[in-house]
Amino acid sequence: MVAVMFMSVALVALLCVLAYNLAVYALPFFVGLAAAQFAYETGSGLIGAGLVGLLSAGVAFGILAGLFETIRSPVIRLIVALIFAAPAAVAGYALVYGITKEAVPSDIWRQVFCIAGGGFVGFSALARLAAGVGQPAR
Repeated sequence: MVAVMFMSVALVALLCVLAYNLAVYALPFFVGLAAAQFAYETGSGLIGAGLVGLLSAGVAFGILAGLFETIRSPVIRLIVALIFAAPAAVAGYALVYGITKEAVPSDIWRQVFCIAGGGFVGFSALARLAAGVGQPAR
């Protein structure tokens, strides 16, 4: 039982590193997924829904990345970085919940681990994006 808990903690740490590297793309992924689901439910078919999802994810990333690079106000750039970081925190929470669902028997400790994992992923995404907030846009 102890070995499973240590393996779970190691896996959570490894996946948090992966989530740290992919956190910037959480918002475009969620936007693309929602658009693809909507397109599929309205009868566009699997290929059409996939194309709509890819297009909308690319547009969402392009718009937000363009805003982040062109806006000079540090406050507004921080708000855009928070918009990017919020879905990353949700994804980090879901990631830790999926791993610890069977490994951690206590519901309270599972929630503690999930909130900590989501917080770490969200704050790391915010730190990555807001590193240049004090500098003017290039």
